[in-house]
Amino acid sequence: MALVEFDIVSRSAFQQGRSFGAVGTYERIEAVAHYAVDPTHPDHAAIVDLGLAARAADGRVNFSGDVSLVLPVERWRSNGAVLLEVPNRGKRTAFRAFNRAPADLESMARLDVGDAYLLAQGWCVAWPGWQWDVPRGGGRLGLEAPVVPEDRLGEGRQMQLRFQVDRDTPRLALTDQHVGPAGAHRPVTPARDDDPQARLLVRDGLHEEPAAVARERWSFVRQDTQPGPATHVALDGDFRAGRIYDLLYHPAHCPVVGVGLLAIRDLGSWIRRDPQGLFEGAVSGIFAEGQSQTGRLLRTLLHLGLHLDEEGKPAFDGVLAHVAGGRFGEFNMRYGQPSVQPTPGFGHRFPFADDPQSDPRTGTTAGLLDRARERGAVPRVVYTDTSSEYWRGDAALTHIHLASGSDAPLPPEVRRYVFAGTQHGPGAPPLSRDTRFGGRGANPCNVLEYRPLFRAALENLRAWVLDGREPPPSRVPRFDDNTASDRASVLAQLRGVPGCEVPVEAELPLMRVLDLGSEAARGIGEFPARPRAEPYPVVVSAVDPDGNEIAGLRMPDLVVPVATHTGFNPRHPATGAPGQILEYIGSSVPFALDDGAAAAAGDLRRSLASRYRDRDDYLERVRDAARALVADGYLLELDIETCVAIAGDRYDAVLQYLAQGPRPGRADA
Repeated sequence: MALVEFDIVSRSAFQQGRSFGAVGTYERIEAVAHYAVDPTHPDHAAIVDLGLAARAADGRVNFSGDVSLVLPVERWRSNGAVLLEVPNRGKRTAFRAFNRAPADLESMARLDVGDAYLLAQGWCVAWPGWQWDVPRGGGRLGLEAPVVPEDRLGEGRQMQLRFQVDRDTPRLALTDQHVGPAGAHRPVTPARDDDPQARLLVRDGLHEEPAAVARERWSFVRQDTQPGPATHVALDGDFRAGRIYDLLYHPAHCPVVGVGLLAIRDLGSWIRRDPQGLFEGAVSGIFAEGQSQTGRLLRTLLHLGLHLDEEGKPAFDGVLAHVAGGRFGEFNMRYGQPSVQPTPGFGHRFPFADDPQSDPRTGTTAGLLDRARERGAVPRVVYTDTSSEYWRGDAALTHIHLASGSDAPLPPEVRRYVFAGTQHGPGAPPLSRDTRFGGRGANPCNVLEYRPLFRAALENLRAWVLDGREPPPSRVPRFDDNTASDRASVLAQLRGVPGCEVPVEAELPLMRVLDLGSEAARGIGEFPARPRAEPYPVVVSAVDPDGNEIAGLRMPDLVVPVATHTGFNPRHPATGAPGQILEYIGSSVPFALDDGAAAAAGDLRRSLASRYRDRDDYLERVRDAARALVADGYLLELDIETCVAIAGDRYDAVLQYLAQGPRPGRADA
């Protein structure tokens, strides 16, 4: 067993001994897991640089990571399911995702339980620290990775940092910037402050050729006057809002990034074996779940066959990968930064679909689940995406034929669902152009909330594995039912919606075959990545006369709408790069209040007054739409009134937004 020691740091009553329904009380355990893996094991050949790391006397490579557990005190009251959630950038988000708890970091450290769905249902929850550059403590879970000695690395290897800021900035931390304050990772310090090979490149358009910034205009600097390695990069004349910068340099240290994959696998295997009796027979099934970054990580883990432990036994039984689209990431490469996803970048790689396909651009044939099939152990997998992953150009590649762009069948072990009209993360009122990442959209940000659909997907996965109950059919954009379209056609339709700004088509993201150098197959990339083939096809959902998406699962307040909701939002001109889309962010553009207002605005969408008699009429229609989702198996019955409450909040928010009216100086304008 690769998890060789489990040191409990603290053990306490969860939520001061609060009782959760028939399950009763829970306890919280914080621990540090110590791992020892054999670098010569056949499954570990895929872990980049593991064989170069220092070994202990027994020949194994050691590392350690944080672990957090929340378990019923009376284990026999559990539902037999362990949710092994992979922390997103070190954050425990399960209670936000499934319990609708607050999203702030303090809440995640405190583990606010929201509406307590997971706990009342008897789930055990486990979080493994896996990411080497996450600061440990303060509510975040990280991992201390082994480091490769410099003399074993060879010459000339660099890493890439991508910056695109929303306001002019003189200096930036040497870490991932694209998630704003949600990142704050450990700085990746340079080996030399005067690195003669380091380069800073700049461009304005997403697909432009970058130009070099003169070396005398920028420098590696420290945060303050204290001695120590450089932690920031400074640019004479500032990093300008909207411009895209790529910094290429040789880091001071080379962690074995891919051991994070092994930490996830080995915690799952350890839970199933339960050598310390912490779970006391409460484990009937283990379900790995990840969102965004960690959804892409789970795709990588499945592709490498690392859902099986060193003995070839399943570490988990089911996988729920959310908003991963068709991407991977820098999870297993030299100088990899697990949080980044530059476009184009190392995570933009074939294969996209689960079953094998032939890629006409490279002549390669492969599928995401090939390794699992070779070993006769394919877990049950549910993928959920939003409209945003389709608009960024990669999600549809998981279910179309690359050669023709037509529909491709899905394997029987897999379900795929898109939450129609939603953005990457669940939206919330009030309507505002300001994002929680510090950016600003040209349109009000998307306010659709999809978490009731997400927890139904989890329950359907649990029942599939433990009860043998097939989940409802996949729901994604398809050509055979006329729910799929291309981006240009949808944009043409949306240009007729007053107040809805659309992106510049030439600036939309594209997935391409990239030239990452001759050693890219070994996880050693050369940056910046260069496109070397035509882009892959892009498919999105078709839209109805209101501009709302028709493919996938439609929340009741999209079936009964008060606005046009999209998975994209262009950057606000004040933040630079107008016409490019904001990553993660969608739009909500309200209908006119009445027919007079619609006529004055030239709005061909029906007004609110022509659709609904009043708020009660609106909510009753929402309730009917929720009941239909329950009947089809995509929503839990207990969430009918949740959906009604969600829709009521959005109805009120739209009326408030319309009542304010357009006026100079409006805060979100």
